Amino acid sequence: MNAPLDLLLTGAIALTGEANSLIDDAAIGIRDGRIVHLAPACEPCPEARRTLHLPGRLITPGFVNAHLHAVLVMVRGVAADLGFAPSYTPGVPKGTDATPEEARALARLGAVEALLSGSTLVCDHFVHAEATLDAIAELGLRVHAGWRVHDVDFSRVAQGEWRFDAAIGEDLLRRTLDLHDRWHGARDGRIQVQMAAHAPDTCSPGFLRTIAAEASARGMRVNTHLAQSRVEVERITAATGLSPAALLEETGLLNDRLLATHCLYVDEADIARLARAGAHAVHVPKCNAASGRLAPTPALKAAGVNLALCTDTQHGDMVEAMRWALATARIQQGGVTADWQPADVFRMATLGGARAVGMADEIGTLAVGKKADLVVFDTRRPHLRPLVNPLGTLVHTGQGRDVEMVLVDGETLVEDGRPVRADLEQICIEADKAARALWARA
Repeated sequence: MNAPLDLLLTGAIALTGEANSLIDDAAIGIRDGRIVHLAPACEPCPEARRTLHLPGRLITPGFVNAHLHAVLVMVRGVAADLGFAPSYTPGVPKGTDATPEEARALARLGAVEALLSGSTLVCDHFVHAEATLDAIAELGLRVHAGWRVHDVDFSRVAQGEWRFDAAIGEDLLRRTLDLHDRWHGARDGRIQVQMAAHAPDTCSPGFLRTIAAEASARGMRVNTHLAQSRVEVERITAATGLSPAALLEETGLLNDRLLATHCLYVDEADIARLARAGAHAVHVPKCNAASGRLAPTPALKAAGVNLALCTDTQHGDMVEAMRWALATARIQQGGVTADWQPADVFRMATLGGARAVGMADEIGTLAVGKKADLVVFDTRRPHLRPLVNPLGTLVHTGQGRDVEMVLVDGETLVEDGRPVRADLEQICIEADKAARALWARA
C-alpha cells in the first residue's frame, strides 16, 4: 500500500509542458518532493495528509530564469534609459561599489521578486557572490550562482579603457572555485555553482582558455554574455580577427555546457556554430527591446539552438519576459506564424531553461517522477477572464503578480502571494536603504 501523499492539489487547470499539455480539473499528488500523481481529478488518487482545492487557478512548471543579476535592482528605472549595461556606463553605481551587506540586501530583493513571479530556479551572477548566494538561498528557491569572472579592470571600462590584469582574473577565478567547493550541491542540491565568465571582451583570450579548462575539469556550466554589444564585436574582431562566438569556439568554451546570454549580434556562421556545439542561447527580450535591440531568435530557433529565457536586470517577471519574447520574434517575422506561439515562449521559460542548466530530467515540465517545482496562478482576476485558452491568456495578459503559490521540491515557498521564509516588507526596506546609499556615493 502506498504511503499517503504529502500534498494533493485539486481543482486547477494544469499546463504540464508535456505533449498532452493541458489537464482540466487536475489532481497533482506530491510525495517526498516529487510529483507521484498527475491525472484528471475523476481518476482514482492516493490519500493525502493535506489537500488544497484550487478552482479558478492555473498550475505550471516553475520558471527557470537562466540569467539574472539580482543586485542590479539598484539601477531599476534608470539603466533602461541609458542605452547599455550599468558596468559600462559612467555615473551609475557599480556592483564593485557595494559592500557585501548592501549586495546581500539588494540580492534578496531581486531574488524575492523573481520568486514571487514564479521563478523556481535563478542563475545569479555578480560581485560578492558569497554573500548574495547565501542571501538568495535562504528564500528556498534553486540558485545556480557564480562570481562575475573577468580579467579586465572594470574600474576603467566605464571610461572606455580595456586593460587586462592577470591578478584580477586569478583572484576572481579562485573565488569561483572556492564557492564551488563550498556550495555546489548544497541545500539538497538546490544550489549549484556556475562559471560566470563575464564576456569575450572583458576576458582576455588566454583567460578564456583557463576558464574553459577549469570549468571542464569540474563539469561546470559556463554562463556568459555573448555578442551583447557592437563594441564587443568590434573589439574582438579587431584584436583577434574572430567574432565573439568564434573566439569562444577557439578557446574551448563553445559546447553544450555554455549558456550564451543576449546573442544580439550573431550572424549565420555564429548561429551555426552555436547549433553544432549544442550551446544554449539565453534570451533577454525586454531589456534588449527597451534599448532598441532584438536578438535573432527566429534564426536561432530555426537552426535548432535551444532557447532559454531570462530577465537579466531591473525586473524578475518571467511572464512579462514570455510576452516580450513572443512579440519581438513576431516583429522580426513580420506577422503571426506557426513557429512563434505562446507554447514556444512557455517552453523557453520552463523546459528550455531546464535543458540549459542540465536539469531537464528533473524539472521544466509537470510529470510523474519529476521534482515538484510548480507555480499556482490565480486566474480569477479580470485580466485573466474569460479563460478560453489558458496558455494564450497567461502569455498575452498574465503578470508575475498573479502568482499565488510557488513550490520547490514540494515545499511551499510562496503562499497567498507572499514569501514564506522571509519578511517581504523588511527586504524592501533594507534594499531601498542600500540602493540609496550607493546612489549617494555615486
